[in-house]
Amino acid sequence: MKITNTFIRIADDSQAVMGLIPKIKDGKPSVARMHYDLLSEHPYEYDLDAFNFEIWCRRNNIPDQDRDQHRDAFFSKGHPCMRASPLTKTHGFGAHYNGSGKIAIYPVDSKAYQKLLNDPENKVEMAMRSKRPDASSQSARPHPSRRIHVPQNHA
Repeated sequence: MKITNTFIRIADDSQAVMGLIPKIKDGKPSVARMHYDLLSEHPYEYDLDAFNFEIWCRRNNIPDQDRDQHRDAFFSKGHPCMRASPLTKTHGFGAHYNGSGKIAIYPVDSKAYQKLLNDPENKVEMAMRSKRPDASSQSARPHPSRRIHVPQNHA
């Protein structure tokens, strides 16, 4: 299923008040930095499948000439959408899928972020949380996967 006309807003547990460019550690880019570099250099050029495959190839040092032989194996498994990207979870970037399903990122402190967030043409989804909510913030309702026996009132 192709994601289109969707804006992924930053996670509700993100501490970011502005877009923070991920750092390079020990001379190697983190996954967050790879996401940032690719999408900031190529806005609206990659759809989700092409983006995930490109990141995987870069992480695994797959040369261009060998990519076709890895493509089927890569796509035989599921891969996360931008809701799970460290950019949207912790680094303060929203991700927008346009009408063609191509992705671009926007810092939370930008006018473009606010415009996309409030655009009625976009479905808005929140990025995944980095941590589970603590017990004090959870509602009193039981988890939907747990069954509760409710006695029937027999008259």
